[in-house]
Amino acid sequence: MVWISRMCYRKYGNFVDNLRLYVRGGSGGMGLPRLGGQGGKGGDVWVVAQKEMTLKRVKDKYPQKRLIAGVGTNSSVRALRGQKGEDQEVMAPPGITVTNDDGKVLGKLNTEGDRVLVARGGQGGSYHSEFLPSKGQTRQIRLDLKLIADLGLVGFPNAGKSSLLTALSHAKPQIASYAFTTLRPEIGKVMYEDHKQISVADLPGLIEGAHMNRGMGHQFLKHVERTRQLLFVVDVCGFQLASKTPFRSAFEAVQLLIKELELYKEDLPCKPAVLVVNKMDLPDAEDKLTELQEQLLNPHEFSHLLPDDMLPKNNMVFRHVVPISAATGFGIAHLKTCIRQSLDKDASMATESLHRDRLQALRGAVPAKNTLTWGPTASA
Repeated sequence: MVWISRMCYRKYGNFVDNLRLYVRGGSGGMGLPRLGGQGGKGGDVWVVAQKEMTLKRVKDKYPQKRLIAGVGTNSSVRALRGQKGEDQEVMAPPGITVTNDDGKVLGKLNTEGDRVLVARGGQGGSYHSEFLPSKGQTRQIRLDLKLIADLGLVGFPNAGKSSLLTALSHAKPQIASYAFTTLRPEIGKVMYEDHKQISVADLPGLIEGAHMNRGMGHQFLKHVERTRQLLFVVDVCGFQLASKTPFRSAFEAVQLLIKELELYKEDLPCKPAVLVVNKMDLPDAEDKLTELQEQLLNPHEFSHLLPDDMLPKNNMVFRHVVPISAATGFGIAHLKTCIRQSLDKDASMATESLHRDRLQALRGAVPAKNTLTWGPTASA
């Protein structure tokens, strides 16, 4: 069935994908030596995942970028055990990785309600500390958003990713005939007739050497990690980034894109992917498409087109290869159908896997039925 879509778009202005914060747990309260009273523990600082939250909002809410939890109350005659200081909670969007300044991962926020403790409160004064409290933990943390979207557009600059996002979702990213137009992620929402929504991320253009942080490098690749599937976009007639760089055919572009993903993280090319062959309105596009299809079917026969160090270890098998023209609208309806089928396939497989795991767990929890043990027979 061909899905006819009504599209809507939400543009995230002043996109913020990482934020550095100073956090400090609250100090503990003083103990009471003459009565053996214990001071209250200092409050903790947590980062908590909440839908609809963005790092831009976090930045606006805490302009000083400092979060300090409450101090524990002192022990007193009326309350020998002091009360715990108030916790400080920072709401952040799902999809956040929390690290310290050394790059150590403190935790990840994948779904709403996930919590990461980033600064512990100090202990209250007690007999063991001569009734003196300890200070709370202090550290600098980084909130790094690896953008979560259903689909991530992967392509070299000027492959037509922004034009495709416009055609799919009526978004209005910057579009021009020069290479670098997308400098920060743009998100489009495709809504189908049954109200199913699919998010598509147009990410900054990839260049050769991105895995070594050239161009937008790691800023691009970290976002690719957190998309469910990949939408490769190539110019059917090939491209040349600059006059001093070599011309790359569509097939070479596909191979180089796979290689860049592979060098950044070896399992990235294992994501389900659809290949979009754009600019089918150009002269000789049909012949170029036929050539590309033959090369994709027999990639090893054309490996001589690239140096050995630019060839991916493993070739990707695309679920669909869809020729389109983002400029004229040719093939867009079919592409939407392929996208939906691919995502629905994964959702169905995930549901089946979950049901199998639950059934297996249930079987393991049910004790075996009692069986009778018969004694020796009369003939024995």
